Amino acid sequence: MNTFANKVAIVTGAGQGIGKAIAQAFSHHEVHVIIAEKDEEAGLETQKWITDKGGKATYISCDVAQESSIQHMIQEVANQQERIDFLINNAGLSRFKPMEELSVEEFDTILSTNLRSVFVCSKYASTYLKQSGSGVIVNIASTRALMSEPDSEAYAASKGGIVAITHALANSLAPYVRVNAISPGWIEVRDWKKASEREEVTHRQVDKEQHLVGRVGTPEDIGRAAVFLCSGESTFISGQNLVIDGGMTVKMIYEH
Repeated sequence: MNTFANKVAIVTGAGQGIGKAIAQAFSHHEVHVIIAEKDEEAGLETQKWITDKGGKATYISCDVAQESSIQHMIQEVANQQERIDFLINNAGLSRFKPMEELSVEEFDTILSTNLRSVFVCSKYASTYLKQSGSGVIVNIASTRALMSEPDSEAYAASKGGIVAITHALANSLAPYVRVNAISPGWIEVRDWKKASEREEVTHRQVDKEQHLVGRVGTPEDIGRAAVFLCSGESTFISGQNLVIDGGMTVKMIYEH
């Protein structure tokens, strides 16, 4: 994958979890990573991790629930780097509550953060992505777009919307920009939080056996896929939703 030297990738929510792993994965390929993150402590930790290893990273404060914050972030990147090659729409939040207890305001906050931000970030970055000549957007959805547990209406709606807006954007930005989604399954992120909140993690055997591959997913699994979807090895892939879940959603589990 030698198509990355001197290119610029924006990763929203890159301070922790999947976003952090995506940022690190890009940094291994000489990409200048923009850490667009609301949590300054987490964002600066990711920046330091990358730069300490000789990579290139810049933290820019960004609240993706706010259009003006996204607009400012995109403009800062354009001014500093004079290009945007990859946009990874990863930032998101979850709140699982019975629908009778979930306020409309909470529902709207989740939709604004998880789904509307994909549109807004893509809208303001699209000009630069087109100019890149090899622009790519990767949206982080979820297998919860395809299956659910109780009390997950807002999160499921936001992730289902991300899958849908992905193929819409792929059509609107073609042929200049490719757009794909990744739907992670069970990805363990507690040990990928910022240092002040990081936890030791163990999984039960039954947790591992829910997956065809015999383990729970890691953020690095998603980071590697994001890099692939932005590489020259995936130029015939656009408008797709790549499910990465260790086979969990295709395994039938019966209770005895």
